[in-house]
Amino acid sequence: MTKIQVVIIEDHDLSRVGLTAALQHSGTVDVLGSAANGRQGLEMIQQYKPDVAILDIGLPDIDGIEVTLQLKQVQQTDETLQTKVLMLTANTSEDAVLAAFAAGADSYSLKEVSVEDLLSAIQLTHEGNAWIDPNIARIVLQQAKASQAEHPQDPEVDTTVIKATDPEYQAILETEPLTDRELEVLELIVAGCSNAVIADKLYISVGTVKTHVRSILNKLCADDRTQAAVRALRSGLVN
Repeated sequence: MTKIQVVIIEDHDLSRVGLTAALQHSGTVDVLGSAANGRQGLEMIQQYKPDVAILDIGLPDIDGIEVTLQLKQVQQTDETLQTKVLMLTANTSEDAVLAAFAAGADSYSLKEVSVEDLLSAIQLTHEGNAWIDPNIARIVLQQAKASQAEHPQDPEVDTTVIKATDPEYQAILETEPLTDRELEVLELIVAGCSNAVIADKLYISVGTVKTHVRSILNKLCADDRTQAAVRALRSGLVN
C-alpha cells in the first residue's frame, strides 16, 4: 500500500519530533519533512508536494491560516500541487476555526487527538473528505446553518457542507432508534470524551462503552466517532 506523504509545520520542537516519530511508526504515513515556521513550511510544501500538510495555527512568523491562504493561491497556478491542509492545533476559538476553513483548510483537529484518530483524519483528508474534531464541530455547523438561513435560495453562496443523516439513515433510526444509554454515550462522544472518560462518567466498563459506540455507529451509518458526532449534531439528536 502506498504511504500517504505528509509535511509537518509545528514550531514546538518536542511536538514536532514526537508527531514525526508517531506517524512514521504507523507504517501508513511517510513524513517527507518538518518545519518550525510558516515560511519554511510553505517552501517545503512547494518543494516536496506532499499529499497532506499538517500545520499549527500559532507559528512564529506567519500563522497557519496565512500559510493556507498562500498555498491555495499557489495551487491556482500550479496544478501539480494538490496538497490538502489539516490544521492540528490547540486553538478552539470560533474566529480561528472559521478563519481556517475560510482560508481553505480541508480538516481541523485539536492536538489532544489520539494517534489513531489523527491517522484517520490524515486518511480522510487525503481522500478529499473533511475531518472535523468533535470539539469544534458545533462552530462549523452553526456557521453553516447561519449561512443557509441568510441565503436559503442563493446557489452562489458557498457554505460548509457536513453530511447529516440522509433519508435512509433517518429511516433506520425510526425503525431502530438509539436507546437512552446510547444517547448518553453519543452526547459524550460529541463532547469529545474518550471511551475511558465515558466509562467513568456513566459508571460502566470500557468494554460496555465500546459496545454502545459500535451500536451507535451502526445505527447512524457512520464510519467513525467524528462522523457520528457531526451527524448527531446536524440531525438534532444532540443539541
